Amino acid sequence: MSAPGAAVPPLRRQPLSRDRVLEAAVRVADRGGVAAITMRKVAQELGVEAMSLYHHVPNKEAILDGVVDTVSAAIEVPPAGCDDWRDAIRVRARSARTVLSRHSWALGVMDSRRNPGPATLRHHNAVLGVLREAGFTLPMAAHAVSLIDSYIAGYVLQEANLPLTAPDDVAEVAGGILERLPADELPYLAEMIVDHALKPGYDHTDEFSYGLDLILDALEARRG
Repeated sequence: MSAPGAAVPPLRRQPLSRDRVLEAAVRVADRGGVAAITMRKVAQELGVEAMSLYHHVPNKEAILDGVVDTVSAAIEVPPAGCDDWRDAIRVRARSARTVLSRHSWALGVMDSRRNPGPATLRHHNAVLGVLREAGFTLPMAAHAVSLIDSYIAGYVLQEANLPLTAPDDVAEVAGGILERLPADELPYLAEMIVDHALKPGYDHTDEFSYGLDLILDALEARRG
């Protein structure tokens, strides 16, 4: 215990590392998008000088490669050994939706990098492994990956732009639209709002699972 009046030793700053730099870059992008990632802003996030970063990442391009790999690493890989390949892909798809919803900026950069990191490569290999072990031909496996990933990315982007943050928001938003809606001119839209969106228990987030199941069932039908 320090004596009264004794100087309190300064807190030791956590050592800088590549992982800390990439985690800081992800936080910067979460607030301002991928365009916000600069050496200066990442350094500010860490409370250091920009030159300090060069001991761990050579340039901004290396940071972009790294943040993509960091996001990929957070997505759960499909578990091996499932009796039904669709169950394994559902695990991965739901995890991807959750992670990419937190980091929607990553959608515009994930497939643009020429130097994918180890987590990204392992992830792609695991997905392809599930499909190939299930009997998909190489062309069908390529179709499946493209279709599933396009669906996830499109859904995340659509969800990010909806004026909804919780299931309860549906009643407020849909109710406001209904008040201004000429129901006699737009009867099918009025029907959808009144008899579907405003019904108790409706949750727009359930649409993801419904659409995913349609895709997986269609792929299963063509698997052979």
